Amino acid sequence: MSNPKTRDDASVDPRLFLQTVARTMRVLEGFGRKQGPQSLAELAAAAEIDKSAAQRICYTLQTLGYLERDAATGGLRPGLKVLDRTFDFLRMHPLIERAVPVLAELRAMTGQRVDLSLLDDLSIIYAQRLQNRRETFVASLVGRRLPTWCSSGGRAMLASLPDAEVDSILHRSDRRRFTPHTVTDLAAIWDKIRAARRDGFAFTEQEWIMGEMVVAAAVTDAAERPVAAIHIAGSLAEWDARGFQLRMGPPVIEAARSISA
Repeated sequence: MSNPKTRDDASVDPRLFLQTVARTMRVLEGFGRKQGPQSLAELAAAAEIDKSAAQRICYTLQTLGYLERDAATGGLRPGLKVLDRTFDFLRMHPLIERAVPVLAELRAMTGQRVDLSLLDDLSIIYAQRLQNRRETFVASLVGRRLPTWCSSGGRAMLASLPDAEVDSILHRSDRRRFTPHTVTDLAAIWDKIRAARRDGFAFTEQEWIMGEMVVAAAVTDAAERPVAAIHIAGSLAEWDARGFQLRMGPPVIEAARSISA
């Protein structure tokens, strides 16, 4: 059985690290690997634990309300208590509180989908999403992760980091192609990051979703470190790439600056 994967193994104190808690969290993280309810065997495999341990963990989580049975399939899925903890995170995050009115104003001004993402090393995670009338169900949900290296918000935040840190993130990333337009070559990604430094915003076109383009600007903390990004997403059916950047670039920069520390 493998050891728990952590962000920085060197910082883990074995006297404080609880294997049972780590295994429980890996069971919950297993739901991110596929769509739909999962069986006990699937969750055990995802968490890299035996089925007996998975059964005990799942029973406990189900009893506490963090897992529930799907009536149609009999499989397990996250329970309502998970939403309680999501609510706690959102209401206690001062940046999100500052961002909400700014995002609402930006959405009204542009008529496009507006998102706020937070940086988490190799990925970004959506914390707020204000959709437009054309968005798909998944595009309206908070909590979705995208790779830092190929997302507009990720590149905007990379543009605010020192070169050595950018190199570290790029080399540790799984730079696989998501669409025919995903830029995977390191030199080409660096060109995109340098363009974001020059323009004040990053731009991606069909690199994650076909037909979609996105501009994003970084939100920084008091030390001028990137912590978040504001995105504006548009459709190629309605905009040309240059026109979209000219129209949406300045307001996304201003919005990001207004909530930076």
